[in-house]
Amino acid sequence: MEVKIGVQHAPREISIESVQSAAEVEKAVADALSGAAKLLSLEDEHGRKVLIPADRLAYVEIGEPAARRVGFGAAL
Repeated sequence: MEVKIGVQHAPREISIESVQSAAEVEKAVADALSGAAKLLSLEDEHGRKVLIPADRLAYVEIGEPAARRVGFGAAL
């Protein structure tokens, strides 16, 4: 699951491939924004944790990873 996170006052977004489902990521974001958790905590595909202060979240984009194209053809 590809997750892109915008952080206030940061020039770039954080992009991770998470092993968590979309529902799990959405619940973690909702908990962080509601004040139930002070940090948004997500785990990437390598087992590393990403922690972001809830009060610094600008946006969270949840989506499936794009399929990587292989080869030299320009066919779509």
